Amino acid sequence: MIKKLLAICLSLFAAMAFAAVDVNKASQADLDSVKGIGPAIAGKITAERAKGNFKDWADFIERVKGVGEGNAAKFSAEGLTVNGATFNGVAAKPAVAQPVKKDLTPMPATKVEAKAAAPVAAAAAKPAEMSAADKKAAAAKEKADKKAAAEKEKADKKAAKAAAAEEAKKAKADKAAAAKDAKATKDSKAAAPAASAAAKK
Repeated sequence: MIKKLLAICLSLFAAMAFAAVDVNKASQADLDSVKGIGPAIAGKITAERAKGNFKDWADFIERVKGVGEGNAAKFSAEGLTVNGATFNGVAAKPAVAQPVKKDLTPMPATKVEAKAAAPVAAAAAKPAEMSAADKKAAAAKEKADKKAAAEKEKADKKAAKAAAAEEAKKAKADKAAAAKDAKATKDSKAAAPAASAAAKK
C-alpha cells in the first residue's frame, strides 16, 4: 500500500514538472520548476513581467537577458509557453496531473495484524448466530411470556365479569329499595285521610 502511494506521488510530481507553465501566469517557483530555468532566470522573467506581460516568444527573448533562441526552444520543450504558445511550433508537454484518490481504508501495519483483523471484520459484517442454548432460552422466554399474557387476559375478563355482576346486584337492590320507599309513601298517603277522619270524630 505504501509503495503504491509513493508511486502515485512520484508520478504526480513528475506530471507537475512536465505541466505547461505560462510565463505570464506562473509564479517564480513554477518557473524555477521548468528544467533549465534556475532561480536567476526565473527572477529575471518575473522582474520583466512586472513591467508588462510578454506578447510572444520574440518579446520574451528580447526582454529576458541571457535567453536566446536555443534556450527558448529547450524551455518550450520542457513545458514553458508564452500566452499558451510554444516556441517555433515545439509542442509543449501536456499537463497530465490527475487528482490523487486517497484510500481511506485503514491498513494494518503487519501481515499478522491483517490476519487477526480479518475475522473481526467478517464478524462485524454479518450478525452473530445464536447458539442452541440461546435459541432454547429465547423459545422458553417467548412461551412463558405468551402464558403470562393469556393468564392476565383471563384474570381481567373474570374481574370485569365480577364487577358487572356486582353492579347488577347493586342496581337490583337500589330498585328494590326505591319500590319499598314508593310503597311506604303510598301507604302513608292512604292512611292520612283515615287518621284525619278519626280525629274529627
